[in-house]
Amino acid sequence: MALAGIAALLFVLSACDLGGVHPIFPDPVSANGKNIYDTYVGISLMAIVVFVGVEAALLWVVIRYRRSAQPVGYVPPQVHGHTGLEIAWTIAPLVIVLAIAAYSFAELQKDFQPISNPQMTVIISGHQFGWDYQYENGVVVHQEGSLAAPVVPFVVPTHTLVKLQFRATDVIHSWWVPAVSGKTDAVPGYDNFSWLKIDQTGQWRGECAELCGAGHASMQIIVQAMDQPEFEAWMAKQKPAASPSVSPSPSK
Repeated sequence: MALAGIAALLFVLSACDLGGVHPIFPDPVSANGKNIYDTYVGISLMAIVVFVGVEAALLWVVIRYRRSAQPVGYVPPQVHGHTGLEIAWTIAPLVIVLAIAAYSFAELQKDFQPISNPQMTVIISGHQFGWDYQYENGVVVHQEGSLAAPVVPFVVPTHTLVKLQFRATDVIHSWWVPAVSGKTDAVPGYDNFSWLKIDQTGQWRGECAELCGAGHASMQIIVQAMDQPEFEAWMAKQKPAASPSVSPSPSK
C-alpha cells in the first residue's frame, strides 16, 4: 500500500504544471536538458531496481522466518557470517555506484563545458538579487528580482546554438531552468559554462537555486525562445549598454 501511495503521488506531481516548472519530470526543450533528463531517469531506474530488490528480500525474510510460523522454543541455526555473501553485497553496491558516477560524469562533461562552435554567446551575470544578460552586440538585459513585478525574459532565437557564460559580482548564485539545462553556478571571479539550443518557441521558468541572501526567492528566470525574424525585431528595440566615456590622458 505504501509503495502504491508513493507511486500515485509521483504520478500526480509529474502531471502538475507550476508555471513551466514540473516538480518531478520536466519537459526538456534543449538537447542538453534532454541529456540531463535521460540521466535522471536512468539513475532513478537503477535506484528503483535496487530499492525493490532490497525490500523484496526484507519482506521474504520477515514472512519466511516470522516467530508465529515456528514451533515453541524454536532457535534458528546460529551462523557466524558468510564470506561469499558479504563480499557480494560489498562489491555489488560499489559497482552500481561507480557505474552511476561514470555515467553522470560523462554526461556532465558534455553539458557544462564551453562549446567550440557557438552561433551566439551570452554572458549571464548574477547579483543580489537579479540577473544581467549581455549579448555579443553590447545589449544588456537587466532582470531585477521582484516577487510582484513581471519577470524580464532572457530571449534567444530558435534553432541557434547559444553558449552561456556564467559569472557573479557578489556571492554565489545558481542559474537553473529545468526544461532548458542543468543547474549552473555563477561564481565571483570564476566563469562557468553551459549551452542551449531550443527548436520551438515558448517560455520556460526557472529560478536561482543557490541560497544567496534575503532576496533569493525573487531571483526568478524566464527563458523565451523566438523565431529568428521575431528575435531580430526584438533585438532592434533594445539599447546597447552605454559605454563609459574615457577621459583623455593629461599631456605631460
